[in-house]
Amino acid sequence: MLVARATFSWHTAVVPDIDHSALTTMGLFFETHAGLTRELGRRLERECNLSVQWFEVLMRLVRTPGHRLRMSDLAAQTTLTASGLTRVVDRLVDAGLVVRQTCPEDRRVAYAALTAEGEARMAVALPAHLAHIAEVVESVVPPDELAAFSDTLRKLRAALNPCAAAASGDGGLPGC
Repeated sequence: MLVARATFSWHTAVVPDIDHSALTTMGLFFETHAGLTRELGRRLERECNLSVQWFEVLMRLVRTPGHRLRMSDLAAQTTLTASGLTRVVDRLVDAGLVVRQTCPEDRRVAYAALTAEGEARMAVALPAHLAHIAEVVESVVPPDELAAFSDTLRKLRAALNPCAAAASGDGGLPGC
């Protein structure tokens, strides 16, 4: 019986453009995102008893006219997967901060809507979160640079996540 043996060749590959500025920029972006999520999330948990995921969903709802969004639009606007969003909304419903609503015209459409208790929780959490942002971000980055950064992020989001851009601007797009 013959046994095939794999042979491995260990060598150092030459990687072109290892110092490319785009690699550095993306690395800085991901490291900064991780740090901000960790720091701001820790503060939200400690001071507001809200996880980053709960806050993200509640913030989208409180900033939307009528304080409700189609689940599909909410998924497009958050960093959660569809199943992750479902689990978060289930927990928010259990906590009394959100209710699910069905659409009378289309039973396939489900909404997440903020409750009065959810609104009250966000009335406390938003000022605290803004203070955290001021302390962590605005103390380091001047207003004009933050405005330019926001413009850049909007352009990237529009190109990479058009459903989120559309949902933020006009209530969503069918089929997103």
